[in-house]
Amino acid sequence: MKLPESVLVVIHTPALDVLLVERTDHPGFWQSITGSRNTAGEPLRTTCVREVAEETGLIVSPDQLDDWHLSHRFRIYEDWRHRYALGVTHNTEHVFALCLPRTFAPRLDPREHLAYRWLKWHEAAEACFSWSNADAIRRLHVGAPGCQATARG
Repeated sequence: MKLPESVLVVIHTPALDVLLVERTDHPGFWQSITGSRNTAGEPLRTTCVREVAEETGLIVSPDQLDDWHLSHRFRIYEDWRHRYALGVTHNTEHVFALCLPRTFAPRLDPREHLAYRWLKWHEAAEACFSWSNADAIRRLHVGAPGCQATARG
């Protein structure tokens, strides 16, 4: 059973190009990198590193991630509730960002994702099916130019 606590990793460049991946189980659903903790004690940064590697093939270190100290609690879609313990209806998602110097071609697992695309932040926010993902992407443009522009809370 999945734990109802996850991470959202917004991968972007200094120019605010944002990586989105399309879900295999719901074609047309575009999102940033997401994933649940494996255990209750797993550090969130460890979850991020694992999910980025699993979903893109990219190996990063925990210190490359920018923890926004921002969390969202939301209702789990009915289609996905079977993955959780009986009675679990909500998930808490912790937002992180990963700034890369340039775009890259991720290595997708076809069991999880059909396609990827890099979009400007405002286009990426509009393309996301998840309100929390769109909110996180919209926060990217706040602040100084470059990777330091990532927002917190």
